[in-house]
Amino acid sequence: MFVYSVRASTIKFFGVVALSCVVLVALILFIPSYDVNESESVFSVGKEINFDNVKSNEDRVEFLSQFGWETEEAPIEENKVTVPDKFNKIFKGYNEIQKEQGLDLSKYRRKEIMRYTYKVTNYPDADGTVYANLLVWRNTVIGGDICSAQKDGFVHGFEKNGG
Repeated sequence: MFVYSVRASTIKFFGVVALSCVVLVALILFIPSYDVNESESVFSVGKEINFDNVKSNEDRVEFLSQFGWETEEAPIEENKVTVPDKFNKIFKGYNEIQKEQGLDLSKYRRKEIMRYTYKVTNYPDADGTVYANLLVWRNTVIGGDICSAQKDGFVHGFEKNGG
């Protein structure tokens, strides 16, 4: 005959391990996964936009050309920027532009990202200079815009129609 005694501390230990496993499984099941490539469907039907593998200057220029933009070969500015933890009114508006094109900067709060700015050379009916901004994190485009440098200028997503 075997006798096995169990102390209260042993029961507590296995209880904590079991509870941790349940919480981990619940997190895996209920937290949505984010895939930047899901945003491809937001753009023009029939177009496949590649947001990944943007490692070099040539890759960034090629990314912009997917939308029909022609730019100068070299960026006019390259900056490290940090996505703020709390979005003010202006940044919320900018993030709405990103959401319209299937991207969302709120997933990158407090992350240090790269912003590349290119001069657009083929913007139709543009008065003044037009820029393309790319926001890149870990070789993936996570946001950006096409904007005018004019005082009464514009800002819109990558699509020429502003979507």
